[in-house]
Amino acid sequence: MSDPRLLIHEVGLRDGLQMEHETVPTATKLGWLRALAATGVDIIQVGSFVHPTRVPQMADTDAMFRELTAPGGMASGVVLSGLVLNEKGLERGLACGVQMFCMGVSASETHSQKNTGMSVAEATTRIIATARQAIAAKCQVQLSVQSAFGCGFEGAVQQDRVLGIVRRYLDAGLTNISLADTAGHAAPDAVERLFTAIRALDAGAELTCHFHNTYGMAIANCIAARRAGVTAFESSVAGLGGCPFTKVAGGNVCTEDLIHMFQRMGVRTDIQLDGIIAVARQVADHFHRDMPGMIYKTGPISPTHQ
Repeated sequence: MSDPRLLIHEVGLRDGLQMEHETVPTATKLGWLRALAATGVDIIQVGSFVHPTRVPQMADTDAMFRELTAPGGMASGVVLSGLVLNEKGLERGLACGVQMFCMGVSASETHSQKNTGMSVAEATTRIIATARQAIAAKCQVQLSVQSAFGCGFEGAVQQDRVLGIVRRYLDAGLTNISLADTAGHAAPDAVERLFTAIRALDAGAELTCHFHNTYGMAIANCIAARRAGVTAFESSVAGLGGCPFTKVAGGNVCTEDLIHMFQRMGVRTDIQLDGIIAVARQVADHFHRDMPGMIYKTGPISPTHQ
């Protein structure tokens, strides 16, 4: 049976492709996006509104949104999200039809400076103000805490530091919150503990997880997050991804592997796994290399064998 509360947020076109040296043609990305949308995933992150000299793979984000939000540009009812770092990014996103804005701050001072050029305190104040502007424009907003489970530069990140940022979000009335394991340092017990602590702050908060598989624990961390009440999962087709501003970059939890696991558990059986696998194989063919994901290579276990 499907679980209607569990959402899949595909971020491969942003968090995945930002790590690639090759800039993928816009038409190719649009083809992958439309194919992913047809599988029944709930949200797709089209790109990020960053300066093209810093992340050239995202230079066509505005154009992609305009194409997809034009009449007839997108047949599916999937929500289109975009990442913004500041007020300028929000302005660009509002101008081209972003439906859901993803924004946030790092719990690591070093990562915050490398990613945004701001301290954690300054970034938090600015991102809350930016989120309020997006809500005033009647857009969905998700706020994240990056490096929530550790930092490649600083090492361990204290839970209280993460909860302090989350409290500021909640105090501002912003309750759609994601924890991002930017460095891939999360372990299941810490995941369950931190999300449970946020639930204690606000039982009605909408919680999302974003795990990187740098050290091979992403799938296990997703299970721990679900146990703690997380209902939205960010993942990347073929396991693409990684933050270019962290010390050791690793791919995101793989969408087709995550969906295959959930469907083996009887969850989100409405999503067309074969369609996601087909896109993963196209991605592997495009980059002429094996991707981190497993199911696109092995194929799924047949439902008759469950």
